[in-house]
Amino acid sequence: LNEAFAAQSLAVIRDLDLDTSIVNPNGGAIALGHPLGATGAIRAATVVHALRRHKLKYGMVTMCVGTGQGAAGIFEAL
Repeated sequence: LNEAFAAQSLAVIRDLDLDTSIVNPNGGAIALGHPLGATGAIRAATVVHALRRHKLKYGMVTMCVGTGQGAAGIFEAL
């Protein structure tokens, strides 16, 4: 969950009743940084390394784009 703002992240976690033990286990944008134009690459690299490290099959990244837009990606380890 890309948390550009802590309040937004907390609202999404609450509204969607997400399991906080699996949301951003390696840190999110507040912890790792949110440089303009690099968020997608950072999130993608983080999830790919986490999939390998923990021998997981699937991972998901989300990010805000601005002006109410967003993007998401599902990654599958082959």
